[in-house]
Amino acid sequence: MAKKNLQEEQLKRALADYQNLKKRVEGERLEFVKYVLEQFLLKLLPVVDDLEAAEAHIKDQGLTLAVDKLKTILNEEGVKEMNLLNQVFDPKLAECLELAPGKKDQVVSVAQKGYLLNDKVLRPARVKVGKGDL
Repeated sequence: MAKKNLQEEQLKRALADYQNLKKRVEGERLEFVKYVLEQFLLKLLPVVDDLEAAEAHIKDQGLTLAVDKLKTILNEEGVKEMNLLNQVFDPKLAECLELAPGKKDQVVSVAQKGYLLNDKVLRPARVKVGKGDL
């Protein structure tokens, strides 16, 4: 009887160990998928920047549609563009390139857009911040 109880206890522990391992592996897999997606998106953002710059100089309906479609896909994947212009500078969201004439500690221009991925900074914006001499 004692041997049977010992075997049952060992079986329960082995099953619990297996379930814990399964949960840990699944968690690690999800983290890896998130990491790969983040790295891919970081490589894609300069392409978005280039397409937007081209769109600003070339008025082409096809280009505009392609840029809009790309932005829609990014949005569906949780990527949001930060709107920091005229906002109080936040070093968690942006990198200050220089101080410029303007309202103190306020973003006066954006040199490179910043993006969030599911409310986490994917790429910080690069901005000019007012030095308060207006």
